[in-house]
Amino acid sequence: MFDGYDSCSEDTSSSSSSEESEEEVAPLPSNLPIIKNNGQVYTYPDGKSGMATCEMCGMVGVRDAFYSKTKRFCSVSCSRSYSSNSKKASILARLQGKPPTKKAKVLQKQPLVAKLAAYAQYQATLQNQAKTKAAAVSMEGFSWGNYINSNSFIAAPVTCFKHAPMGTCWGDISENVRVEVPNTDCSLPTKVFWIAGIVKLAGYNALLRYEGFENDSGLDFWCNICGSDIHPVGWCAASGKPLVPPRTIQHKYTNWKAFLVKRLTGAKTLPPDFSQKVSESMQYPFKPCMRVEVVDKRHLCRTRVAVVESVIGGRLRLVYEESEDRTDDFWCHMHSPLIHHIGWSRSIGHRFKRSDITKKQDGHFDTPPHLFAKVKEVDQTGEWFKEGMKLEAIDPLNLSTICVATIRKVLADGFLMIGIDGSEAADGSDWFCYHATSPSIFPVGFCEINMIELTPPRGYTKLPFKWFDYLRETGSIAAPVKLFNKDVPNHGFRVGMKLEAVDLMEPRLICVATVTRIIHRLLRIHFDGWEEEYDQWVDCESPDLYPVGWCQLTGYQLQPPASQSSRESQSGSSKQKKKAKSQQYKGHKKMTTLQLKEELIDGEDYNFLQGASDQESNGSANFYIKQEP
Repeated sequence: MFDGYDSCSEDTSSSSSSEESEEEVAPLPSNLPIIKNNGQVYTYPDGKSGMATCEMCGMVGVRDAFYSKTKRFCSVSCSRSYSSNSKKASILARLQGKPPTKKAKVLQKQPLVAKLAAYAQYQATLQNQAKTKAAAVSMEGFSWGNYINSNSFIAAPVTCFKHAPMGTCWGDISENVRVEVPNTDCSLPTKVFWIAGIVKLAGYNALLRYEGFENDSGLDFWCNICGSDIHPVGWCAASGKPLVPPRTIQHKYTNWKAFLVKRLTGAKTLPPDFSQKVSESMQYPFKPCMRVEVVDKRHLCRTRVAVVESVIGGRLRLVYEESEDRTDDFWCHMHSPLIHHIGWSRSIGHRFKRSDITKKQDGHFDTPPHLFAKVKEVDQTGEWFKEGMKLEAIDPLNLSTICVATIRKVLADGFLMIGIDGSEAADGSDWFCYHATSPSIFPVGFCEINMIELTPPRGYTKLPFKWFDYLRETGSIAAPVKLFNKDVPNHGFRVGMKLEAVDLMEPRLICVATVTRIIHRLLRIHFDGWEEEYDQWVDCESPDLYPVGWCQLTGYQLQPPASQSSRESQSGSSKQKKKAKSQQYKGHKKMTTLQLKEELIDGEDYNFLQGASDQESNGSANFYIKQEP
């Protein structure tokens, strides 16, 4: 399974042999063991007589088994591919004004179209390299591995994030699973591999230790388990890649095959189709130029048409259709409840800003309705929400608070327009839409029973706030408890777990974050390095939460924890702007009564089932029940 690392060889002639230069393979280090398919360990005294490296694919093998007189290629196919690539390289050299090299012969009658295509491919390669370099530079100052190791943090497992790549098919990947990875402790001029075991998991990231190091952590390293260089045990055998033990420990054993047989017997590894599953889970149905309806970020009460500009890891950069310079944008996940198919607003009676553009722009097309997240069907024919009913809701303009709120309008298909008491505009322009099953709305008394600070209406002076008094003063009734979503999935989050989270007040940013409270399915997300006033209440199944390593996997930029100096220096930053805006809606702060009291609400007694403690709550119990008469 793990010791088949044959050098490929073919004994047929090739038309490309005449084009080979007389360059010699660089000498390889002596006395380095390489495991072959027959279990022997070859050593070589110099670069010519023992081993050779294929100049096309980079495979290391026995020199005598290589193809051609100069022993430069492991197979005929590599020799032909090298010849073909040399021709392409010569075209690029001419386009760049450079003389053709000895390796790359110029094709005298190459069509211009082919030249332009080759040049375009070359430019695209340069751009991709620049993007990769830029991403590496942006993250140079922060390392998840160092951050977790130095503070003994734990990260939320990938299985907590069903919307993320591999979230539903992560399997039993855990500590002690073995993988084949590049051997960085090696002086060979080409990439070779060795087997390593998972010491610790943090989201997608794994702390690995090479086999043979036992309890020595000196060369432990972090990597993304979904990366292209991580393979199941046996991949090298199937791919003809050599297993080379790290230089530091190569003297420990004389028979490395026997060592690996002993170590790997009964050990677990990644599924053979793991990389395929990773690739499939990172295919997204949303494409650029698709049109959607999305919330108007300046007027939450309405939606507007926007066009998908780009897709990164399932996150969409939407540009409002009327934005001429394409800078008026909005970021959200493709499963966000804030986006809908074209025509959704009209179908349920939601406000909609008509576009000044009379016809679709070239290339733009409506997104198929089936691609959007489905909401749970509800029965509105019986007892249902009514205008004027009171409830508690997360303030979308200040996500760290849960406020006293009112149902202002009942729409079709279970959607509700909700306003924050004491902070509403006269024209209702700051109402916002939640579905009846939304985990962001709660029955009256939810905050009190779960010891959460409830934000009363702005300007309300009778403190501490009492729901019973407030309902009587306003002549209102509370929305029936049985109409709210009582499902609590076994989400797996624990207090203290690290993750990557969207700053929903600045949704283009994804930050290092921590789960600090758990109330049934509701999570309190704290952004590391920032004050608690920037915390956000988020549902456990929110598509705006991601495992550690998600940004690295998808190429998205991660915002590291803010240091004290950077916080103090960002007086004009978006965080400070958010603070100024959110203060307008906070109202008077107060601490709710900790003792549970039964109060008469709309003629019925309700007994709220108290949730588990923050440290233990992740269960499946409903967070409130109606007391039977």
